[in-house]
Amino acid sequence: MDGERRAEAGSSSATITLRGVLEAPPESGDGALVGEKKAEIDEEEVDGEEDEEVGADGFVPGPLIPLKEQLEKDKDDESLRRWKENLLGCLEGELNGQMEPEVIFHSIGIVSEGCAEIIIPLPVAENQSHVLFTLKEGSQYRLKLTFSVKHNIVSGLNYLNTVWKKGRQVDQSKGMLGAFAPQFDPYEHSLEEETTPSGSLARGIYSAKLKFEDDDKRCHLELGYSFEINNR
Repeated sequence: MDGERRAEAGSSSATITLRGVLEAPPESGDGALVGEKKAEIDEEEVDGEEDEEVGADGFVPGPLIPLKEQLEKDKDDESLRRWKENLLGCLEGELNGQMEPEVIFHSIGIVSEGCAEIIIPLPVAENQSHVLFTLKEGSQYRLKLTFSVKHNIVSGLNYLNTVWKKGRQVDQSKGMLGAFAPQFDPYEHSLEEETTPSGSLARGIYSAKLKFEDDDKRCHLELGYSFEINNR
């Protein structure tokens, strides 16, 4: 396999708050109005930011605000309301004021050249074989996930995939998916392409653990699975 590497971020990993949204205003000619809204929010948050912990990379996560509150904050501003509805989807009736986002994973798929796509529903059924899929040595493949986001924007969704053979760690890959807002339709995302090893020593059964977390270290999925590499 390709060894440890970090996938390029598909979108920003910064926590999306209302202030973050307003920092990238729509091209609607309402720049001055948006600037005033941003200034008001800055004044409200400046005291709280002084007490926030700075991460190792210098990134300071913004405060978590219920999405319903973010949508209602500028309800009287027609241009901002329409913009946020386009950005976040018309989900106001589905929001319940819950603070923390929830990511629900529906399936994991295996996409490999020369083979039909394999899709396994999540959670894995109890009667499902412990070997979820078989790959040919020296082949390229991707893991593909479908998932839904509820209640709030999830920011900095990232994964860590660790692989063992006979109890010895042989590979670890990680990457950033980005930020995702609640929407009616599930998201579909393919992870970075992997290459299986070749040779007689590479054949056999591997165990793995796939974990998804967000910027706030909330774990949204921890999946243990096995797969096989052969020469056919």
